[in-house]
Amino acid sequence: MQIQDLPYPDPGVPDARSGPRFLMWLGRNQLGGQLKSLAWGLLHFLSVCGLPFCVGVAIQAVVDRSGARLALAGGLIALCGLGIAVGDTMLHRTAVTNWITAAARVQQLLARRTAQLGSALTRRVAAGEVVAVSTGDVEKIGWFVEAVSRFTAAALTIVLVCVALVVYEPALGIVVAVGVPVLALAVLPLLPRATRRADFQREKAGRATELASDTVAGLRVLRGIGGEELFLDRYRRASQDVRRAAVRSARMWSLIAAVQVLLPGLLLIAVVWHGVNLAREGRITVGEMVTVYSAVMIMSYPLHHFVEIAMAYSFSRPSAKRAARVLALERAMDSEGSLEAVAPSGDLYDPATGLLAPAGRLTAVVCGDPDAAGVLAERLGGHAADSSELPSALLGGVPLDELPLDSARTAVLVQDKDPVLLSGTLHELLDVPASGGVSAEDALAAAQCGDVLDALAQGSLDAEDPMDTRITERGRSLSGGQRQRLALARSLVTDPEVLVLDEPTSAVDSHTEARIAGGVRSLRQGRTTVVFTSSPLLLDHADRVVLVHEGEVAAVGVHRQLVHSEPRYRAVVTRETDDEPAAVAMDHLEALEEIEETA
Repeated sequence: MQIQDLPYPDPGVPDARSGPRFLMWLGRNQLGGQLKSLAWGLLHFLSVCGLPFCVGVAIQAVVDRSGARLALAGGLIALCGLGIAVGDTMLHRTAVTNWITAAARVQQLLARRTAQLGSALTRRVAAGEVVAVSTGDVEKIGWFVEAVSRFTAAALTIVLVCVALVVYEPALGIVVAVGVPVLALAVLPLLPRATRRADFQREKAGRATELASDTVAGLRVLRGIGGEELFLDRYRRASQDVRRAAVRSARMWSLIAAVQVLLPGLLLIAVVWHGVNLAREGRITVGEMVTVYSAVMIMSYPLHHFVEIAMAYSFSRPSAKRAARVLALERAMDSEGSLEAVAPSGDLYDPATGLLAPAGRLTAVVCGDPDAAGVLAERLGGHAADSSELPSALLGGVPLDELPLDSARTAVLVQDKDPVLLSGTLHELLDVPASGGVSAEDALAAAQCGDVLDALAQGSLDAEDPMDTRITERGRSLSGGQRQRLALARSLVTDPEVLVLDEPTSAVDSHTEARIAGGVRSLRQGRTTVVFTSSPLLLDHADRVVLVHEGEVAAVGVHRQLVHSEPRYRAVVTRETDDEPAAVAMDHLEALEEIEETA
């Protein structure tokens, strides 16, 4: 496959049992590109190593005063030059193609796995590690995959040249045939230590990347508590650890490179000394000695690929291990599902807690534990926790974890309490798979985004339409309430059969919250909506309110009824103390009515 054919229609199913197995799987999937690179590499290296034989023929022709053989040598040199030029050009093209296509395949696999795992990914793998794998690691993996073919071509070339030297001049060829394998294997004792140092460097770099990612994500909080300098010092120390590890690793690789220069030099000295003695004795000609000398000198070029493949493997092995660890993660349910790809409808029911959300109704769920609420929201969407042995949520009696992943996500959309806005225009933000039943304008109006549009229009000088204004990465230029409302509008545009919202208005003021509650209820009329919240304004607009206490449904009713009759519900919603609960409830209802009248 060529670069212009990317992305792959199907990147395949990787062998993620270990890092080396993953590298082997990548190599097998690019066998055609590897063979092309091997063929062009052989042409290039054999042409380079063929020059000494041509030079030896030319020198001997001059010594023998043979014009015909000199002309033949000139033609052979020109042919070798053409082979070097063509082989080097095409080798570079095929090697880069192999590199890029391998990296692209890994990135596609990572993107597909991320989409399949959803929110479960960051619970099992640090976000910084995912970033490191999808950026720097894919390049190192691609480097090793493409270096394999060049190394194979270099190794075959060295074998062929050694055989040719033994046939051409046995007295010197045997010395070279014995010495070259020693050169190639001389660095093996140093490789384990170099590999350990490279692994240690990658580990330190991964930790620094994770720390930087976490710091950037929590920068707003750090500024609020004055912790920027503290985390800056931590990152500086982590960076210095990476620098020291890199220097130690570079020292070992420089030692290996020095050995690869020293030993060929010693072999060259031995060949020249032995060759001069043979020439003085008349056992070889001057041309034969020059040929062997030149061949040994030029063979240092393909020998460098032995060091490169060792470096490539040392750096790519931990990268492949990390990539394989991410790719080996599986969802609690099969992505393909055991049922047909149907679009179920009906009541949403969770057997684990007894929670029932009737079809076409707005159901509010009150849960005293925010973490438990988040887990329950994910289970309602078919995103069961990886270690969960609880039964699947049912939609119309159909288990969501037995549906194909695409069908489950089409039927139930879950918006968590910390939704992410991707960079791009507002139009691109709302350009999501949708039923077409809800327009962007209606969704923005229901989410009370009018002031957000005005702020975006005022802050953009080159966009007349607020929908064309750009949103920065993760919506960092917006306030928490503005991000929350835009995320809610995006969820409303999709118009799913079931919409699950986890604390969708926690960052907005009470008057805006009251208008959002009315807008969501009106826009989602006839659709199933589940809202996890403790906000009285949202609860008061719900058709049905469910209190989940210690993992089970404890009470069902409407807000105004439960706030009077259920102490556990009242404790979560009104934050009451043990003193005068009835007075607290009355004050709560009066405040609620006042806010609704104002809104």
